[in-house]
Amino acid sequence: MITGTHALIHFDHAEEIRAFFRDTLKLPHVDAGHGWLIFSLPPAEIGMHPAEKGSHYELYLLCDDINSTVGDLEKRGVKFTSPITDARFGFVTSLTLPGGAELGLYQPKHPLAPAWPVAKKNRIRAASRPKKKSRAKRRK
Repeated sequence: MITGTHALIHFDHAEEIRAFFRDTLKLPHVDAGHGWLIFSLPPAEIGMHPAEKGSHYELYLLCDDINSTVGDLEKRGVKFTSPITDARFGFVTSLTLPGGAELGLYQPKHPLAPAWPVAKKNRIRAASRPKKKSRAKRRK
């Protein structure tokens, strides 16, 4: 059963971008070891669009109020590469990541995909948790 998405983005400035996601965007994360931060993302959706030539991928962070979100991020020092545009599918802009890469931000006008069903028990994460001591053992 598919339980989520793990996306990899390769950057020339990975350390700076990890710090940006951690300190500026304030995304929850875990250190998987040796400074490799794995960030939690909010609910996601994926759309399949036709391409005239070849395949490519785009990544956008969604928000519910683009003006408010842009204002909040600007207060944290985030620079935007384009003004907010009213597109057919939503309101769109792009923010600048350390090193100059862009990341899309948009407030959708379309209906959002339904929530993913809650997975039973994630065996990998459950297996890594310390086991609780039984009450009998704790009393000794």
